[in-house]
Amino acid sequence: MKQQLLDRSENKCELCQSAVSLKLYEVLPQTGKTEDNCIIVCDKCLGQIEKTEELDVKHLNCLRTSMWSAVPGVQVVTWRLLNRLKDESWATDSIDMMYMDDETLTWAKTGAEDESDGVDDVHKDCNGQILEAGNSVVLTKTLDVKGSSLSAKLGTVVKNIRLVEDNTDQIEGKIEGQTIVILTKFVRKQN
Repeated sequence: MKQQLLDRSENKCELCQSAVSLKLYEVLPQTGKTEDNCIIVCDKCLGQIEKTEELDVKHLNCLRTSMWSAVPGVQVVTWRLLNRLKDESWATDSIDMMYMDDETLTWAKTGAEDESDGVDDVHKDCNGQILEAGNSVVLTKTLDVKGSSLSAKLGTVVKNIRLVEDNTDQIEGKIEGQTIVILTKFVRKQN
């Protein structure tokens, strides 16, 4: 079967078109291996699918092309990855444009229900770097602090941040002695 899939994919990853380190991937759940529910992927895409690597938004831009595949297994994996990237506007737009028959969409949703997005439940800065409690960050925008006359200027360093537990889009930090909540999209991790 692997040779048939390699022929179908022209010896390239069916998601990103890479020709390096190709593997057969069985799209679950399934009742038996068929050409429709198995795909060829590279190591990089496999790491994204199986969540052994952090989501690489730049790499996963390839989904804009793979979403048009006629292969049900490719459609299902593409749909699931796009849903994990739902914070990216291009991914949401791609989901809206995708066409899948009802049976394939049900298959995609069935597998997605079992996925826990543990890798995605992290605080990230504007560049996608993971933030941890105690990190220092730099403001990438001048921010007016609500309920105060304080204005946090672009380039201000906020040291020893705390993570807001139930919201990965927010951190807490002190600016001029005042503790404020800051949106992670307006900070860059300081190295």
